[in-house]
Amino acid sequence: MSNLKIEKSSRHSKITGDFSEHLILYWLSKYGFECARVDHVGIDLIARNPTTKEFMGISVKSRSRNEGKDGQYVSLPKDNFEKIDMACEAFGCVPYFAIVVDELSKIHCFILSKEHLLDIFPIGKSVSAWKMSNTWLEKYKTDSEIKYFSFEHSTSKWW
Repeated sequence: MSNLKIEKSSRHSKITGDFSEHLILYWLSKYGFECARVDHVGIDLIARNPTTKEFMGISVKSRSRNEGKDGQYVSLPKDNFEKIDMACEAFGCVPYFAIVVDELSKIHCFILSKEHLLDIFPIGKSVSAWKMSNTWLEKYKTDSEIKYFSFEHSTSKWW
């Protein structure tokens, strides 16, 4: 399929966001987190960690990358951090980000606290940039404060 130019649907961005929220929700639930999808500015999910008992307000950020766009960073605008803080204050949650990136034949999923994200990638003039190079992927896998899971996928037959 690598020679095929893929034109995504006009709704692909919305579908990617919904899929990513449900994927993170599923994974948390699978590992015993009580969790729910919410419709609120700043957070997409609320979860209770079964081990620490911490209430998490999670903002899910997702990207679907075409071939040739793999390894690009995920831009997290400054106002995302202000919005998650306001929502988490309202609901008594600790702010977390879940970052989901579908590129090439892999879907990468990361969950980490807002605090740790900003320790790694402070906000520049207007954004924080979650890097996706192979070097950074290896660093994330060994960082005890980042929860990581991934899926390999392939399409063997298509139109």
